[in-house]
Amino acid sequence: MTKEKNIKMVYQYDGSKFYGFQRQKNKKTVQGEIEKVILKNFSQKINMISSGRTDKGVHALGQVSNFFIDEKIPLEAIKRQINKNLYGEIKILSVEEIKREFNSRFDAKSRTYLYIMKKEEEITPFESNYITGIKNDINIEQFQKIMEIFKGKYDFSSFMKKDKAIRNTMREIYNIKCEYEEREKKIYVEICGSSFLKTMIRIMIGSAMAIYFGKEREDYIKMRLENPDADKPKILAPSEGLYLYRVDY
Repeated sequence: MTKEKNIKMVYQYDGSKFYGFQRQKNKKTVQGEIEKVILKNFSQKINMISSGRTDKGVHALGQVSNFFIDEKIPLEAIKRQINKNLYGEIKILSVEEIKREFNSRFDAKSRTYLYIMKKEEEITPFESNYITGIKNDINIEQFQKIMEIFKGKYDFSSFMKKDKAIRNTMREIYNIKCEYEEREKKIYVEICGSSFLKTMIRIMIGSAMAIYFGKEREDYIKMRLENPDADKPKILAPSEGLYLYRVDY
């Protein structure tokens, strides 16, 4: 019987090149493409376990996955073949053998996402798939105050796309940091939490923007957190500016 090792992989990807993360029939996805490369080059059918599944158009600077593969296959060969075959779309940063019990999804202590915005008129064609365009300026201190309302442990049903597979909708937001980068003229919103529900961050950002620009009342987020309801309509921010930034174990 072939002996297998558990491989932990940290990598980046350009979400604009994929139809989301999760493997889908007849669609180009991050998971699907990596698994295809492994099958083609090493004749191994693997099943990637990942820290999270990003939506279509969402990027990653530090996604983490693990999978089991024949122990005879060199780690450097795995990294080299994926980087060579998926150049310009996916980049493997590190590959290491890890204990058999490690699970990149369940062992993660926190995930940090980054959302980047910039005035539409300032965005170049080379940035349009990677930054969310906004029509008007944002005062960073005021926006930070709105976002702060999300901090804590809540039922986030009102801030998720409906997903029958999810039974527990309680999540905890540990920290939120909003910054304006003068030289780049970019707004960075960093959100760290235990884990996130489907499309949760885009709905959080969309809701905060709606309050900031006066399209929703000031207590909109507070009321939604106090009265969780997955069936209520959601305000969704675009996917271009969202990045899975870091996963901590």
